[in-house]
Amino acid sequence: MSTASGTPVPHLTASGGWVGRLRRVEPSTYIVYVGFVLIFLVMSIALRGDGFLTGQNLLNILLQTAPVTVMAVGTVFVLSTGEIDLSIGAVVALSALVAAVELRDHGLLAGIAAGLLTGVLVGLVNGLLVTKLRLPSFLVTLGMMGLCAGLSQRITQLQAVPSTDALFNGLFGSGKIAGVSTLVVWAAVFVLGGHYVYRHTRVGAHVLASGDNVRAARVSGIKVDRIKTGVLVASGLCASIAGLLYTGRLHGASYTLGSSDLLTVIAAVVIGGTRLFGGQGTVVGAFVGSLILGMLNNGLILAGLSDPEQQIVRGLIILVAVALTLREDKS
Repeated sequence: MSTASGTPVPHLTASGGWVGRLRRVEPSTYIVYVGFVLIFLVMSIALRGDGFLTGQNLLNILLQTAPVTVMAVGTVFVLSTGEIDLSIGAVVALSALVAAVELRDHGLLAGIAAGLLTGVLVGLVNGLLVTKLRLPSFLVTLGMMGLCAGLSQRITQLQAVPSTDALFNGLFGSGKIAGVSTLVVWAAVFVLGGHYVYRHTRVGAHVLASGDNVRAARVSGIKVDRIKTGVLVASGLCASIAGLLYTGRLHGASYTLGSSDLLTVIAAVVIGGTRLFGGQGTVVGAFVGSLILGMLNNGLILAGLSDPEQQIVRGLIILVAVALTLREDKS
């Protein structure tokens, strides 16, 4: 393959070429795994008398982080293209409320379809505004965040909507499959599926190439606009799935769902090894990052810290992670 000027362009494959080189994980990426082990050991020792190591508490950490993990998978793809999606937290609430209302009025299938379609539609609008009008994704998704938050408050006049469908609740959070919580199953499916697509398919290669060098990717024949629209749609879908998981687990939806998830998701993805400016990422690292934040939140609660103090800790973590990311990009 060559450009119009006759300059040869490296062959793009999912396992070789310059895109293949992008897939090589930097040694610094493994810091998140070391950090996970250290934090787990510190929490185990410091909170050994508060029940941190009990099976039920460790399971609670997995259950609490499942929606964040699902959103983190989509965010890895978005950040890897050099874009960002700030609307995911608001999409969680909007999708959950739409699903709950339709579930109440029209049944199971209508509720699930409406919730998922909400996230897909929001992601599609974000993608088209970014790729067709060339607007910064930061501003587009920031505006969409406000729009979705307003709709969430308006759609039910700030009232919570209960979910009384046993099948829905079981499928999206309250049930078990072969003795394993459906929340854990959903998280595992997204992590494994996202990792496979990201590391072993042409789509993943094109995502990385689009974030590493847009001009080179276009010259190589990659449909960058389609890729960026696709990852924003996927991000919206992941947020809507998270909304359904919250609804199923809590047996209801409200406009406050997902209100604090944006910072948590971005922190999990960044400390997991995904660059803010594209070209490098890891789905498994994002999963570990979400577990780290889940352990910290759980540990701080067991230690008696208040919610504002927990938010302070999360803010400090993302500040340090961003600083380290910027330092690596400049080196």
